[in-house]
Amino acid sequence: QVQLVESGGGLVQAGGSLSVSCAPSERTSNRLVMAWFRQAPGKEREFVAGIRWDAGTSYYSDSVKGRFTISRDKAKNTMTLQMNSLNTEDTAVYYCAYGAGVITSSVGRQSAYRYWGQGTQVAVSS
Repeated sequence: QVQLVESGGGLVQAGGSLSVSCAPSERTSNRLVMAWFRQAPGKEREFVAGIRWDAGTSYYSDSVKGRFTISRDKAKNTMTLQMNSLNTEDTAVYYCAYGAGVITSSVGRQSAYRYWGQGTQVAVSS
């Protein structure tokens, strides 16, 4: 059982920056991918970004590409999503996700992830 501890989030003005982080209690070596999903009120949960733990290969949704950067720090055992140029459409609860044995074609699928964080609120004001 993997526990995911999320931190960060908060309120920021449009055009500003914010970061959220996630620390897993343990890691597996079998094609581990960690990712961020988000869910806005009345909307479906959607993929934001993901990263392969070992190689650092990153994946982004079209809506955040060029604005957000996902990274992982192996020494600190943390994954971070740096969010720049935020707009009101980025307002959502952001969830950390953890999946082992994830193939590339499944990185953006919720079903690929076994463990989930409790979510952290990101609110962008105009």
